[in-house]
Amino acid sequence: MEFAKALNLQKGLTAIIGSGGKTSLMLHLAQELSERARVIVTTSTHIFPPKEIPITEEIQGDFSCICVGTPCENGKLTTPRQSFEELKALADYVLIEADGSKHLPLKAHLAHEPVIPDGADVVCVVGASGLDQPICETVHRFERFFELTGSEIATPNAVAKALQAENFARIYLINQIDTNENAARLLASLLPQKAVLSCLNKGEIICSF
Repeated sequence: MEFAKALNLQKGLTAIIGSGGKTSLMLHLAQELSERARVIVTTSTHIFPPKEIPITEEIQGDFSCICVGTPCENGKLTTPRQSFEELKALADYVLIEADGSKHLPLKAHLAHEPVIPDGADVVCVVGASGLDQPICETVHRFERFFELTGSEIATPNAVAKALQAENFARIYLINQIDTNENAARLLASLLPQKAVLSCLNKGEIICSF
């Protein structure tokens, strides 16, 4: 099954937040969707330019899949000059990486995070490799995670509590399931929203809850 279908992705703006595979998911979706639709990849924060997709600072002319952003420090791209509403009018799907996680598998959010554009659908990625591990080692903003949960270990119950306290997403993608499948399945069962279990590095969807 395609990731886009498993996530019930709709046309328009989709913000991808969380940790443990945001960029990989965005690129998988871009590849799938560009076979039948016009796709823009961009960010509301910062991303490294994807090697697989043409890059521009402003969209002009025809395209099937393109990355748009403004160059900034450390070779990264930041928010495009064109508004997200403008981009929405130019493509069928606009995929927006809307969060940062310092390459850690789990994340809690401060008040200014994530940067979700108005009207965007929200998919939250969760890295199963961080489950049942000390939060100081695996959670970006672990102090905030502790405030939300009171737990120093990222148990499935604690992660579910944090995700529900923040309540940003319509659907969750629990990635890296091959690293801790039992904990990933337990987390999925604790979430009231739909959760898809996957191994993005293998391009596999395992199941959904």
